[in-house]
Amino acid sequence: MISPIVTLTTDYGLKDNYVPTLKGILLSRIDNVRIVDVSHLIRPQDIMEGAFVLQQTYLFFPKNTVHIAVIDPGVGTNRRAIAIKHNGHYFVGPDNGLFALILGTDTPEEVVCLDKPEFWLHPNPDATFHGRDIFTPVAAALLEGKQLAEMGTPIKEIKPLRWVEPNVDKDGIQGWVVHVDTFGNCITNIRKKHFDTFDKIEDLRCYVGSRIVREISTYYQQAAIGDVMALFGSHGFLEIAINTGNVANTLGIDKHSPVDIYINKKTIKRELVMGRGQVSSNK
Repeated sequence: MISPIVTLTTDYGLKDNYVPTLKGILLSRIDNVRIVDVSHLIRPQDIMEGAFVLQQTYLFFPKNTVHIAVIDPGVGTNRRAIAIKHNGHYFVGPDNGLFALILGTDTPEEVVCLDKPEFWLHPNPDATFHGRDIFTPVAAALLEGKQLAEMGTPIKEIKPLRWVEPNVDKDGIQGWVVHVDTFGNCITNIRKKHFDTFDKIEDLRCYVGSRIVREISTYYQQAAIGDVMALFGSHGFLEIAINTGNVANTLGIDKHSPVDIYINKKTIKRELVMGRGQVSSNK
């Protein structure tokens, strides 16, 4: 018999009792459950970061995996608690945009509002810990074989996430940083498909922080040590990095910092007018 799998993605950190409390509930109810920590170091209340990490992770797990995700600044308010079935996976957490990147433009197989207290830890959940009182007990019930339809009222839509596509025009692409990883690499909302709209790319210049990067690299060591570079990472998004360095700290950039890519000779005029930064020497 295959042991059931549940993943945990939270902003709880590792210092307090929050994460082991969730694990204790699961272990006390499900025999041979396999618990996988995706991350508990999501920035506090950072729904976008949690959504990005979860979206990049879940498809590598087997079908029928249950994913508990709790980045929940609206806990205790009237925001809905929901469970979703999508691509053969189950997701349990707050309806605050956390699952929007997973769905994209797809319609989920099933979504319910978790409004049936018989599946909660107790009928009167604490206003500050729905991860313990609602989400984890519901996830345990799913692992025990309960059907999603039993646990709540069906709903048609979930709350969207403010994920805005970069602006693409004849001169280039204007995007921004949406995630900073452990290494300080700054991942943007720019994908390879955004470059496909241009028949020819010449005089490419990527403006980020105080630097100008002149090309898209393939791997980190293609740049000299300490050089700022741009490349497409394993997630399929353009990222800004430094070979053996932390680009976020070096350039003082973070989420929402602009990343502007110009691919024609107007770039030169813009550079002279703005007097912007030094040019990275990677070639």
